[in-house]
Amino acid sequence: QVQLVESGGGLVQPGGSLRLSCAASGSGFSIDAMGWYRQAPGKQREQVAIITTGGTINYADSVKGRFTIDRGNAKNTVDLQLNSLKPEDTAVYLCYADARSQYTFLHRTYWGQGTQVTVSS
Repeated sequence: QVQLVESGGGLVQPGGSLRLSCAASGSGFSIDAMGWYRQAPGKQREQVAIITTGGTINYADSVKGRFTIDRGNAKNTVDLQLNSLKPEDTAVYLCYADARSQYTFLHRTYWGQGTQVTVSS
């Protein structure tokens, strides 16, 4: 079982910046990828940025050049730097992990509870 705990988020003016962090904990697993999705009211959940353990990174087109994902300093952590924020970035941001059981070798997706990012003047 993997638990994901997010931190960061909040209210920021357009053009501002925020930093989100996520830490995975638990035992008997290895992380193959971590990242962030977001869900705005009335909209589908969308992928924001994903980083694999091999270092491959994917960004949504809407955030390229503004958001940066990187592995945190601690093991099984991931950070998302959000710059040049726009009102349309307002959403609940959810941490995501693709983890593989060390016993069954099966993959499973895990989600954090989400952290609210609001961009408004």
